[in-house]
Amino acid sequence: MAGGVTVKDVNAQAFIKAYAAHLKKSGKLEVPAWTEYAKTGSYKELCPQDPDWFYVRAASVARQIYIRGGVGVGALARRQGGAKRRGSRPNHHADASTNVARKILQGLEKLGLVEKHTEGGRKITSAGQRDLDRISVQVAKAVSA
Repeated sequence: MAGGVTVKDVNAQAFIKAYAAHLKKSGKLEVPAWTEYAKTGSYKELCPQDPDWFYVRAASVARQIYIRGGVGVGALARRQGGAKRRGSRPNHHADASTNVARKILQGLEKLGLVEKHTEGGRKITSAGQRDLDRISVQVAKAVSA
């Protein structure tokens, strides 16, 4: 699986882990100071235990934009939301934090990985697609080795 491997061809979890490590190692993605204390959604009780959760979420957002395209802040919040526990009553879906999604999109735009789509939302740039495909090739090689 050398040439022609894209993000769609590799395991999502392995890709997100590798791309988050790449984002952290490059040091170009600006992480807001409040991420240490922020919850990822109103339905959560605590903030994430992983100190690198912002990089993992950014990698997940980049992958979703690569696959779907035209994804906005609201769609990302719905996609990354979860079950709001309501005690003895049935659970309901609750959206994730839109502030986190917005800051990640702004950071990925500064890196030149995504751009605003003419029909709304964001889409992946050619440089972003090349970057994500390069990481997916590395992930495919690591899995096959």
